[in-house]
Amino acid sequence: MARQSISFTQPNDEWLKKQVDNQEYSSKSELVNDLIRQARSQQVQIDWIKSKLDKAENSGFTSDTKSEILKQSKAILNG
Repeated sequence: MARQSISFTQPNDEWLKKQVDNQEYSSKSELVNDLIRQARSQQVQIDWIKSKLDKAENSGFTSDTKSEILKQSKAILNG
């Protein structure tokens, strides 16, 4: 595993410490890795939405119904 040295603002460091003290995570590293995983997952969702918006803008209209779009969105969100 790659080792990094990063600095946090005081409020962020205190928040990280609270999460570890509350036994939500075993270490700050575990918490930061989890936050990064969440951000990466959100980016996949954002990219999917952006591609749908780009496609819709380029085509003028989508043939998908609201329920089809909702179903696709939920499938992406639930992995």
